[in-house]
Amino acid sequence: MPENSLAVVIATRNRRSRLAHTLEKLLELPERPAVLVVDNASTDGTREMVAERFPAVRTLALPVNRGALARNAGVALLPHRYIAFSDDDSWWEPGSLARAAGVMEQDRRVGLVAAHTTVAPHGTPDPLNRALAGSPLRGPAGLPGPAVLGFLGCAAVVRREAFVAAGGYHPLLFFGAEEALLAYDMSATGWVLCHHPGVTAVHGPDPGPRPGRSTLIQRNETLTAWLRRPLPVALRHTWSLARRSPADPAARRALAQLLVRLPAALAGRRRLPARVEADVRRLELARDGAG
Repeated sequence: MPENSLAVVIATRNRRSRLAHTLEKLLELPERPAVLVVDNASTDGTREMVAERFPAVRTLALPVNRGALARNAGVALLPHRYIAFSDDDSWWEPGSLARAAGVMEQDRRVGLVAAHTTVAPHGTPDPLNRALAGSPLRGPAGLPGPAVLGFLGCAAVVRREAFVAAGGYHPLLFFGAEEALLAYDMSATGWVLCHHPGVTAVHGPDPGPRPGRSTLIQRNETLTAWLRRPLPVALRHTWSLARRSPADPAARRALAQLLVRLPAALAGRRRLPARVEADVRRLELARDGAG
C-alpha cells in the first residue's frame, strides 16, 4: 500500500469527551492514518480541545450542522486514495484499515469495504454483521466476503474515487439510514461493495434511547424509495408510513417531514439500473424470508 494513502474522517458535534477517546485510539493504530475531524458547528469547545490535545489531527470547522454531509466535506478536503469513516464514538482495530485498503489495492473494482462491527465495552457483535455476512449477492471471484448493498456509516472504508463518483451522501437525508442510498449509488456507478469479516470497527455508543432516531430512519427509508426505486415501491413505503401514523408519533413526524421534502426528492429522482434494482429486491426477499 503506498505511503500516505490512508485517512480517517470523523464527523462530530458537541461530543468532545467521546471524540477525545476515539482520537486516542486512532492515533495508536499501526497504519498511522491521517485523521481529519469535521466539526458540525459544535459549541462545547470541541475544536479547541482537538487543537490543544491532538495537534497532529486536522480539523475542518463547518459553520452549521450539516449532518452526514460533513463526511462529504472531509473527503473533498483529503487527497488520500482510501478513506475510512469513524464517528466520534467509534474506532478501528489495529491492522483493519490496512486489510481493507489491501482488498481495494488488489481489486480495482472494489469501491467500499464494510467492516465487522463490535460494540464496546464487551465486544458484542452488532446485529448488522449477520445481515452483511449472509448477503445473497454475488460479487466477483476473490472477494474476502459477500457483495453487499449496505453498511454501517462508522464502519466502512471507501475508495475516494468511488465515493466521489457516486456523489457521496445525499443532502436530502441529513442523518439516519443514509448509508443505503450511497450504497445504491456506488453500485449504480459500477463499483463493488463487499463485506470483510477480518476488518473490525468498534462502536461505543451511549446507552439508552436515541430521541428522534426512529423518525429519521422512517423518513429517510421512504425518501430513498422516492429518489431511486420504482414508483410502486415508493408509494408502498409512503402508504405504510401513513397507516402507522395515527398510532405512532415517530411515524407521524416522519410523514410530515417526508411531505416537506417530497418535491426535492421528485426533482432529484433517478431510477436505479435494472441490475442494482434486482439486487435490492433480492436482499429484500432474503430479509423478509429471514423475518
